[in-house]
Amino acid sequence: MYSDEDLDTAIKKGIFSSSAVDEFRDQVSSNLINTDAEEHFKLIGGFNDIFIVIACGLLLFSSYSVIGSINASLGYLVFLILSWGLAEFFVLKRKMALPAIMLLIAFVGSTAGLSHSLISISTESGAMMAAILSVAAAFVHWKRFSVPITVAVAIVALIGLIVSLFKVVFPDMSSWLSPLLLVCGLFSFAFAMSWDSADTLRKNYRSDVGFWLHLLAAPLIIHPIFTGLDILNGGEESILSMAVIVLLYLLLTIISICIDRRVLMVSSLIYFITALSGLFESYNMMGSSSAFTGIFVGALLLLMSGYWQRVRTVLVNQLPIFVRVYLPEVKAI
Repeated sequence: MYSDEDLDTAIKKGIFSSSAVDEFRDQVSSNLINTDAEEHFKLIGGFNDIFIVIACGLLLFSSYSVIGSINASLGYLVFLILSWGLAEFFVLKRKMALPAIMLLIAFVGSTAGLSHSLISISTESGAMMAAILSVAAAFVHWKRFSVPITVAVAIVALIGLIVSLFKVVFPDMSSWLSPLLLVCGLFSFAFAMSWDSADTLRKNYRSDVGFWLHLLAAPLIIHPIFTGLDILNGGEESILSMAVIVLLYLLLTIISICIDRRVLMVSSLIYFITALSGLFESYNMMGSSSAFTGIFVGALLLLMSGYWQRVRTVLVNQLPIFVRVYLPEVKAI
């Protein structure tokens, strides 16, 4: 594969004319617009990525095991340095996607571990310090390597910092944890949409950053809402809650289709399946509720997958223009 930089170099060397390259890029963009909507993100380039991840994991954890047995802080420090050094080759030069994700998590995780070994993380102030250092580590890693998942990892650390701060200010905030996570999830979703809107054609790294942020935002939004309805208890008294969950899932499906991200549907799928099973059981179908639910949900997802682009075109065309400009392009029916 070749990049935009390769094309620019070819223009400078006179291999291609600037107009020909511009026409080629327009054609590629047109093909992207006219293909069925897909969530493209680079996760693995081949089995060599898995091979490298296994080798890196063996080196990192074995090194920590040997040196950490002497001194835990020194073990974490070596883990951190090795994670960065390996990223210099496999991420910066080889541009391998799966090792990049693994080495990023290793770097940020070892930073938090180093903080834990130096400062007692059992206290809220220790947890706050670990979160601050993790955010800083993610920022430094992003400036050097620009791995798309880095932004989501930084947001996770930032949420940890916010929760720790709230626990310091409000020690008895256990009942407020779910609303706080919901707010963090909504913020993450809005942040993800800002990255998505900067790449509506979904052909550069901004779309990948948006994907990981949506993957983070989805459970933060879904879990507080659905657990608040207390569907896992079952019984006649929860039928109304189950019906509400089905309606909420339909709403999330519409949002997922409009923004062209399936992660919201997937994150809430377990609650939807539980709600449907409960509804079937309430109508004396206990023996076959799981089977009926599996048939219904499986058929629905397959149907949605086959007609995703057509349904999306209809829905998006109903939205105001000032909303559509922030959404990925759709294929005309």
